[in-house]
Amino acid sequence: MTDTISTLPVPFANLHREHDSLRAELRSAMDDVLDSGWFILGRRLEAFERAFAEYCGARFAIGVASGTDALHLALLAAGVKPGDEVITVANTFIATALAISYAGATPVFVDVDAESQLIDVEQIEARITERTRAIIPVHLFGRMCDMRRLRQLAIARGLTVIEDACQAHGARTADGMAGTIGAMGCFSFYPTKNLGAYGDAGLVTTNDTQLAERLRSLRNYGQTQKYHHAVRGFNSRLDEIQAAVLHVKLGSLDPRNDARRGIARRFTAGINNPFVSTPPADAEGEHVYHLYVVRTPHREQLRMWLSARGIETQIHYPVPIHQQEAYRDLTAGVTLPVTEQLSGEILSLPIFAEMNQDEIDWVIRCVNRFQPE
Repeated sequence: MTDTISTLPVPFANLHREHDSLRAELRSAMDDVLDSGWFILGRRLEAFERAFAEYCGARFAIGVASGTDALHLALLAAGVKPGDEVITVANTFIATALAISYAGATPVFVDVDAESQLIDVEQIEARITERTRAIIPVHLFGRMCDMRRLRQLAIARGLTVIEDACQAHGARTADGMAGTIGAMGCFSFYPTKNLGAYGDAGLVTTNDTQLAERLRSLRNYGQTQKYHHAVRGFNSRLDEIQAAVLHVKLGSLDPRNDARRGIARRFTAGINNPFVSTPPADAEGEHVYHLYVVRTPHREQLRMWLSARGIETQIHYPVPIHQQEAYRDLTAGVTLPVTEQLSGEILSLPIFAEMNQDEIDWVIRCVNRFQPE
């Protein structure tokens, strides 16, 4: 590769720009919490839960401490217990599998579709056993799984579907919004998510009254009323400050998702390097592009090339869960060819709603000028 190096700093994400656009509103909301003197399970949480449920089209939303807790408590609410199996994928953040482990169950990994990079529904049937209790499809990078087929399969086999929607705030298909098609939907509000808090935060959506009641009890020490504990619960409450922040940000989620889609369209139309593949078109729904992930067999060279020109990239995820040391005792002999190939080729380019045209154009230009050595 030969090139006269010039740079334009392009961060992977820029939370300062988002905060600056909402600074006055956010400070007012946080001051209101501080002035109230009420910080746990108060009116700000109730207001955000109502607003998020309405936004998704769900009956209930239950705020918890993190996306990992959302998955863990959803599994417990569904009755998953030690000895059970839960089918999911290995090309996701390890929290998906850890939540299954926390419930005492065993994660069973299936491969993903090479085109969508999402759970391959065709492979699920062969992994179902008499111990299988649930399926966790992961709406990875902001694209929704084929929930219609998943739901049909789950109904036929008597399984619970819990959506990992931690990267899919606002994504939808003709069948509904992310988090509303399965029995429960789990969201993370980690600060860099499309809807991000100023710390850890999570939430579970459901249309089932009994599941909602179980979740509210589980997040609050198993209480059914104060000092009366029906089950061994947890301390996992979405606090009032984070609820206030999220409620403010929820109002701009759709336009910010639209901005991400616009940037993704620019990338897809503009990147024409034969050594780099852009994400496939989302024909079935509205991808919210939490991440814009390209593929190349020359990933490290491309990453260094972009870094030298001021462009920050990341890899999501370089080691699939079934190859992590933490799960080797359960996955000996497990091979997931598509997942394993993807893990060596994927690279996440910068994408955030406030990216300006110069930054977008610079990313496209630098990707297109890349040639492997």
